Amino acid sequence: MMSEEKSLNFIEQIIEEDLKNGMPHSGLRFRFPPEPNGYLHIGHASSIALNFGLGESYKAPVNLRFDDTNPEKEEQEYVDAIKRDIEWLGYNWAEERYASDYFQQLYDWTVELIRKDKAYVDSQTSEQIAEQKGTPTQPGTDSPYRNRSIEENLDLFERMKKGEFPDGTHIVRAKIDMASTNMLMRDPLMYRIMHKHHHRTGDDWCIYPMYDWAHGESDYLEQISHSLCTLEFLPHRELYDWFLDQIYDDKKLRPKQREFARRNLSHTVVSKRKLLQLVNQNFVSGWDDPRMSTISGLRRRGFTPTSLRNFANTIGIAKRDNLIDVSLLEFCVREDLNKIAPRVMGVIDPVKLVITNYPEGKEEWLEAENNQEDENAGFRKVPFSKELWIEREDFLEDAPPKFFRLSIDREVRLKNAYIIKGESVVKDSDGNITEIHATYDVDSLSGSGTEASQRKVSGTLHWVSAAHALKAEIRLYDRLFTDESPDTHKGKDFLEFVNPESLKVVTGFVEPSLKNAKSEDKFQFQRLGYFTVDKDSTSQKLVFNKTVGLKDAWEEKGKKEENAVNNSLKEINKFFKVSTDEERSTIEKAISENIKSLANFSLIQNSFRKNVTNNKSSLLFANWLLKYSDSIQLSAIEDEVVDKFYGMSLKSESPFVREEVLRSLKNDQQATSKFADEILKLKSSEKNERVLQLLSEF
Repeated sequence: MMSEEKSLNFIEQIIEEDLKNGMPHSGLRFRFPPEPNGYLHIGHASSIALNFGLGESYKAPVNLRFDDTNPEKEEQEYVDAIKRDIEWLGYNWAEERYASDYFQQLYDWTVELIRKDKAYVDSQTSEQIAEQKGTPTQPGTDSPYRNRSIEENLDLFERMKKGEFPDGTHIVRAKIDMASTNMLMRDPLMYRIMHKHHHRTGDDWCIYPMYDWAHGESDYLEQISHSLCTLEFLPHRELYDWFLDQIYDDKKLRPKQREFARRNLSHTVVSKRKLLQLVNQNFVSGWDDPRMSTISGLRRRGFTPTSLRNFANTIGIAKRDNLIDVSLLEFCVREDLNKIAPRVMGVIDPVKLVITNYPEGKEEWLEAENNQEDENAGFRKVPFSKELWIEREDFLEDAPPKFFRLSIDREVRLKNAYIIKGESVVKDSDGNITEIHATYDVDSLSGSGTEASQRKVSGTLHWVSAAHALKAEIRLYDRLFTDESPDTHKGKDFLEFVNPESLKVVTGFVEPSLKNAKSEDKFQFQRLGYFTVDKDSTSQKLVFNKTVGLKDAWEEKGKKEENAVNNSLKEINKFFKVSTDEERSTIEKAISENIKSLANFSLIQNSFRKNVTNNKSSLLFANWLLKYSDSIQLSAIEDEVVDKFYGMSLKSESPFVREEVLRSLKNDQQATSKFADEILKLKSSEKNERVLQLLSEF
């Protein structure tokens, strides 16, 4: 049993209860059962951590089983990628199994079910089968082939196996209950004909078992004690148990299916179909593109196994689906890399800094700490010379008072080096700064112990010696989608939310200590973020991927947009208190600018929903969101919310709200027809002249 020192999640509680009720500890066995039809993604990482984590906690074996029952979509490439990802995460499986290992046994069991009149061959088309299945509120009707003789069914099934029929001619169905309230129990499919080459069995089979038939029976054959699935398989549990009832031998362990909630990740998609779409339509370079939610993509971007495991453990498991903010995943990798990544200096938007009073031809090798978080990381030498590269944003010729970086007549410290003072600039014919000239305080070297070295200045800059710098391609990755939930909006294609700024490729410079950096080596570029060496990197050309910044820029942006909404709601109250049209126009203009600045689609849509209330300020804001935001699409809002919006606005105590909603209705003929009675009533009772003028147009 598990130690009681930690609180148990509900899956562990189920296991503990089973052990108390007599299940031998030696009977515990888990499995991770991916279908090899794509690369594993972050959602799989949570499932992997759950199943293999239980194996580690209970010292029980965990099988890796590929549910390879659909040769049309499955490939050996995906099998290899899945194994590689699991090993990289740090897990070891007890046995490598495949559903295809059991094809003969599944076939034999199906023959037995047909003989017991519990399965039959159906010759309807897929459209006919769908039609006679009924609806959740109406029972299905029997297939005209449901009462075929056992002999005919056996003959047809054998001929299906021999390949005598083309695809789609026949299927095998379990004979259960066409009136069941669970539609999955209405004579579910067990086999279909597919003349496809299988990545393991070749052309040996041309009939393939359906997932529901193969999965539970595979668990049984492997003696899996707890078959853990995501919540969408909850309705399948009844069928899982029915199939087991048909073949169960009480001398063997009976698997138990239990379900846990998906943990969806914001600003991404995890559907294999949609991930494949991103690949095939060249939105990304491949399954391992660093913007992808695949484990391969996250690995290439620079995420560590520890960070993914910590993320999975942090979010835990639950009984209800949940959207996890990707910032938590970024926090986990930032926290891990902070401990292990050596600090180096790199410049990604370089401008030349010339120290005019530094001796020509002189160079110094200065001592720099590798990682202050690791006392054993030691120090390295970095070269310093007259000409350096610094970040362009670290200099302003005419800087505001709170600019704490380099400017004319201002001092800053160069990391591990000297204090410098801005003196002048050199510009090209377009007015762009090409060189910054500064002087240095010769006595101010960091760590020298001199009085000058201990002077406090406004900021510290990173830099790279121009004479020693290594040129590098730096790929600045950002979130692939601008919306937190891109594939959940009615009437919107998730591809509409692809972030056009998700990849920027720049040429920068890094310190010479990185000359021999290898693929997947990780570093903190001081003051910039964490970067990893990409697999495209060579000895002639260094390539770095930005893993994550030192701070969460999206959190800052999100707070800014939320503040814009909240401030607008505060300002809108003043709209009803001022007395002139000019004052109201000024307030509306300011709020409209706030609304136009919003880019978060989900925030805008949700703000609309929340403000459909009887409060006149809220209703006016909802009307202005519709008026000024391109992101509000009523077709993507629930019908009851839209109806409530129009109904409440037409009946609002405020003529300003009534005026705005009438302007909207002029562009919505369907809604105008729907609310014709309310508009008619308003015509007879309205006293405000501007509203009456609008009503005359209906």
